[in-house]
Amino acid sequence: MAHRFYWCDTVNDPKNMKHIAIFASGNGSNAQVIINHFKEHPHIKVSLVLTNNPSAGVLRIAQQEKIISAILSKEALQDEANVSKILKALQIDYIILAGFLQKVPDFVVQQYKNKIVNIHPALLPKYGGKGMYGQKVHEAVIADKATQTGITIHLVNEKYDDGTIILQKEIAIDANDTPETIANKVQKLEHTWYSQAIETLINN
Repeated sequence: MAHRFYWCDTVNDPKNMKHIAIFASGNGSNAQVIINHFKEHPHIKVSLVLTNNPSAGVLRIAQQEKIISAILSKEALQDEANVSKILKALQIDYIILAGFLQKVPDFVVQQYKNKIVNIHPALLPKYGGKGMYGQKVHEAVIADKATQTGITIHLVNEKYDDGTIILQKEIAIDANDTPETIANKVQKLEHTWYSQAIETLINN
């Protein structure tokens, strides 16, 4: 499987419209919140949902919301000419990572310098780096007997979890917390703050 596209009807947008691409690999809970946040926005629009996972729930969200979606395999994601063509065709200005489990290719990072945003489910620089995502992060926090955790919203560069931090929000860890309860608390923070941080970045 190289790539598939699901095209929906589009309308003529205002010239000052900023187009967002959401890259996601899973169910898309953050993607849904972001889409809802910008649904009626006058100059920011989610114009593409891209995934590496043909079974990702985020594809159903894209279909329901009438947003163009694309499935790119790991190999297809490395095809600079094709990926650049897709992003250019949809006039993508910013890329938002929402649980995207592939490393963004360097050529995309360079084309979208300071315009790719990620959210990490911990307080970077701790508990970051290759392989640190989802439940693995929360398990590491528990194992480390940390007293707080949170979210980090940051720009993306060529290294894992290394870009400039835009926003961090903290929560306390209770003695009876588990990776699952921490995940629920962190997800609430993500849903509260991610869209706002994205809007602030674009507006500035």
